[in-house]
Amino acid sequence: MPASASHPASTVSNSPATLTAIIVDDEPLARQELLYLVENAGGVDVVAQGTNGIEAVDLIRSYAPDLVFLDVQMPGLDGFAVIKKLLDKKIRMPQVVFATAFDQYAVRAFEVNAVDYLLKPFDRSRLMKTLEKVRARIAAPTESPSEAKLDTLLKLMEEQVQGQAPRAQTLRPHIGKVVVRAQNRLLLVDQREICFASIDDGAISVVAPGIEGHSNCRTLEELIEQLDPETFWRAHRSFVVNIQHIREVVPWFKSSYQLRMDDAKRTEIPVSRSQTKRLRELFNL
Repeated sequence: MPASASHPASTVSNSPATLTAIIVDDEPLARQELLYLVENAGGVDVVAQGTNGIEAVDLIRSYAPDLVFLDVQMPGLDGFAVIKKLLDKKIRMPQVVFATAFDQYAVRAFEVNAVDYLLKPFDRSRLMKTLEKVRARIAAPTESPSEAKLDTLLKLMEEQVQGQAPRAQTLRPHIGKVVVRAQNRLLLVDQREICFASIDDGAISVVAPGIEGHSNCRTLEELIEQLDPETFWRAHRSFVVNIQHIREVVPWFKSSYQLRMDDAKRTEIPVSRSQTKRLRELFNL
């Protein structure tokens, strides 16, 4: 058994509704944050943790968990290589949730290939949706990942990475209005009124006073090209916020922060670790 494997104390009983899970990530803070969120979600017993792909294979073989949270990028054996190794060794395949910092192109590829994902830094509401998907898949088992599916996924990811460089050279100047689809209408919304935009399951939501709709853009990057860079800030890979509509900065886990916006729902938006410095600069924290 790998030395880093751990079995944290848990008050959750191993009832039929309780999922057993393993967390594998080479970043200690990422593991701690995900463990904190999972334990607070309830109904999940984290039985072990690992720091690399080799440990992941050993832990999955030893514990046979219902679910594994698996980092995509790890030294040596990455997340996809772990799955291939499990298939090669004919080890029972758990439900796999990838933890990733890839943008929406790769995320959409994950979904096409019937695997779930969590973007770093982790978001509480997104985790709850993921656990719902996992429970649904366990209740109605689907076909396990195949080599063909994994090969297709890897090719899609390679194409995405190769396509990033030329895209950066084709930015368009921002315009004053943004098209938002709401209640079967196409509304022209002044971008100064936009509170924030987010992406989930490939759909981009736009929130403004009295309006909640969707953008026709395929990615957040495409939407951001239309927005004023002096006003809009990509605080997280899944969110772009209007800094004029931030109501409160909320201290969060391990020196990270969340933003409470001034929309009607007082939406809380996570700030990625890579953007923490920018947040402090914006508000002299």
